[in-house]
Amino acid sequence: MKFLYSLLFFVLAFNLQAQTNLDYYLPQNTTYNPDIPTPQSVIGHEVGEWHVTHDKLVQYMYALAEASNRVHIENRGSTYEDRPLLLLTITSPENHSNLSEIQNAHIAATESNTVSTANRPIVVYQGFSIHGNEPSGSNAALLVAYYLAAAESDAVKQLLDESVILLDPAFNPDGLQRFAYWANTNRGKNLNPDPNDREYREVWPGGRTNHYWFDMNRDWLPVQLPESRARIATFHKWLPNILTDHHEMGTNSTFFFQPGIPSRTHPLTPKLNQELTKKIGNYHAKALDKIGSLYYTEENFDDFYYGKGSTFPDINGGIGILFEQASSRGHIQESANGLLTFPFTIRNQFTAALSTLEAAESMREELLTYQHNFYKDAREEAAKENGKAIVFGDEKDAARTYHLAEILKRQNITFYNIKSDFKADGKSFKKGYSYIVPKNQKNTRLINAMFEKRTTFTDSLFYDISAWTFPLAFNVDYAENVSTSHLGEEVTQLTMKPGKVTAKSNYAYLMQWHEYYAPKALNAILKSGIRAKVAMQPFSLQNTDYDYGTILIPVQNQSKNADELYSFLNEIAKESHITINAVSTGLTEGIDLGSGKFRTLEQPKIALIVGDGITSYDAGELWHLFDQRFDITVTKLDTRSLQRTNLDRYNTIILPSGSLNGADAKALKTWVENGGTLIGYRYALRWLNNNEFLKLNFKTVERTATNISFEERSDYNGAQVIGGAIFETKLDRSHPVNFGYKNDKLAMFRNTTLFVSADKQSYNNPIQYTKNPLLSGYISQSNLDSLSLTVPFKVQRLRRGNVAVFTDNTNFRAFWYGTNKLLLNTIFFREQL
Repeated sequence: MKFLYSLLFFVLAFNLQAQTNLDYYLPQNTTYNPDIPTPQSVIGHEVGEWHVTHDKLVQYMYALAEASNRVHIENRGSTYEDRPLLLLTITSPENHSNLSEIQNAHIAATESNTVSTANRPIVVYQGFSIHGNEPSGSNAALLVAYYLAAAESDAVKQLLDESVILLDPAFNPDGLQRFAYWANTNRGKNLNPDPNDREYREVWPGGRTNHYWFDMNRDWLPVQLPESRARIATFHKWLPNILTDHHEMGTNSTFFFQPGIPSRTHPLTPKLNQELTKKIGNYHAKALDKIGSLYYTEENFDDFYYGKGSTFPDINGGIGILFEQASSRGHIQESANGLLTFPFTIRNQFTAALSTLEAAESMREELLTYQHNFYKDAREEAAKENGKAIVFGDEKDAARTYHLAEILKRQNITFYNIKSDFKADGKSFKKGYSYIVPKNQKNTRLINAMFEKRTTFTDSLFYDISAWTFPLAFNVDYAENVSTSHLGEEVTQLTMKPGKVTAKSNYAYLMQWHEYYAPKALNAILKSGIRAKVAMQPFSLQNTDYDYGTILIPVQNQSKNADELYSFLNEIAKESHITINAVSTGLTEGIDLGSGKFRTLEQPKIALIVGDGITSYDAGELWHLFDQRFDITVTKLDTRSLQRTNLDRYNTIILPSGSLNGADAKALKTWVENGGTLIGYRYALRWLNNNEFLKLNFKTVERTATNISFEERSDYNGAQVIGGAIFETKLDRSHPVNFGYKNDKLAMFRNTTLFVSADKQSYNNPIQYTKNPLLSGYISQSNLDSLSLTVPFKVQRLRRGNVAVFTDNTNFRAFWYGTNKLLLNTIFFREQL
């Protein structure tokens, strides 16, 4: 037996070494320029022998650009960990000398009614490994770049003459680096294909995500992350005809390429888009047949959510293509299809990358014509909307309005300030707090995709969310079909509203809680040792109405004198883009400033539970919210050491979706009972309920499958999932969790089937779903019936402390600005809940 194992490992090592030679990957029908460095000559190992680290990937790409006149390299920015976001532009030397003219002509063709495609290069954006632990793509990028730079055949030279290739070698540098470290540090000299080996069990949170644990393949439309901003800027600069997105999937799978399931294509995507995708797929099939690789298409995946890389081009005149390769998750692993080696996965990705380029060259005129007609048809649709526009804004919160406008600007959508205040659909739109978007413009289809509310669908299954209506996500007022007569000046330089203190006061300052960044300001105030209070009721003072949640900063008995306090608050106001009003008296209409209805606030000391058992996406979105948006320090407590941690350092602990062990439950419950505030999210609610932190009444949905065949059972069950939709709630604005919201209705995002019954006492239901709550997206009728009049938020006392829970994520993917304040209110006003 020992001899057989030794022989097996010898064979594995020999085969893997043979597979990592360039001959295993590269076409042999051409010679290669010896002056172009091979990957091994720069990174120190053959492709596939080790997982390439991002620093070595960068090193090679710069060496390639230095050696080849076919390759230009640029750094478009940095990740959160300061890794470069590289782009290689690969084309013939002749095209490089004329690149600006080629780009201008390419964009001009999307803006004219007549165009010639005869001599224009096609533009292909090839992107790799947006999920860092799906590394075969980025490792294949080494080979794609080398092949295009070094191959000497006439076919390659013609390809470069007729194409501009935008090669993005690593969509996710931080995640790629994290995973390469894991795979390489667990690789032995004797490669072990046993799936139980530590090499195939990466530690939490894994390398899939970026620094803040975001799935960046959901950010193409919201554009909230630096990596996304770089690639979206490149996309709109070039408007590529094809964009490829190279992924990995389960080890026992084969290889997938689009199109996906036909019925799950977004209705705004032209039918011809899918026909062309299928035609391109024939090239992939032919190439994979040639090397004997199994594959499938038109199954599993879809083209619905435009926030994915393979779907985003479909609403922008291009063809998006998803590749999914079975993953070795390391260097070699047993699978249902035999031993799956890392080099084999790389070769499939490389093969698909080349077949894409072959299809692009062969279909060049067809794809250029498709893109031209896409925008020509869009202009005709837009012309029918001439004189109509969408207006959005919040007359009390300029920041949320700004951040929605920021997305429009990144997506090359033209918008304007409003000329003057006006009302539409019963809503007020204030100049300086509102923007107006004319429908008659180039990207009118993209506007429709971002603003639409859709509740009817041809298919009840979704690979991702079914709704993302942006004005609902941002909780801004908006109205459609308003007249363009309200257009003011075009917004070319988008700037945030400046903050200020209205005057120096020797009595007190008041800060309304409506503005998005008011919590940032309050945190800085409390952190500095300045006393502040919150108003539990509205009041009026010096011709200004103050709402629930107004913050009072007295001047007397502070650690700073009147001059110092004024100067300090001025800086805070500017940094947070808010207005702080100086007042000279405590006598008001309503509660006076000395009233007991002003409650003293304490600085939040926040801990966030992370690690095994916790959903990393939810935890990362929370960490990002505090760290990047509000400059609030949060301590990340790992589940491995929670029970050994002195929890008394914190007054607020957040438990994202997940669960803990019994010992952790005991420690956490003792901390709450001694006065702490525990905030739980999503599926943590069941754990909290089972461990008696609070009592929740979950509504259950009884379903019986009738006339559902064995073959249909998966689709039947899948249709009961709430993948992500938007629902209407009614707010009790007097409750502290709702301070800062000016309307009594709030759109909330939901992707769970946790239905919590309302309390018999109405005042214990500060947020409640309306009777018919669906605003946008898909939900089965039985789930919708169950959701009606339930509550997404509960708070209960546990001796001296309290437990507050949300059934769903109020910080979804960083672009759900509209419900962020619910969490901040729960933290800052925890004693008042």
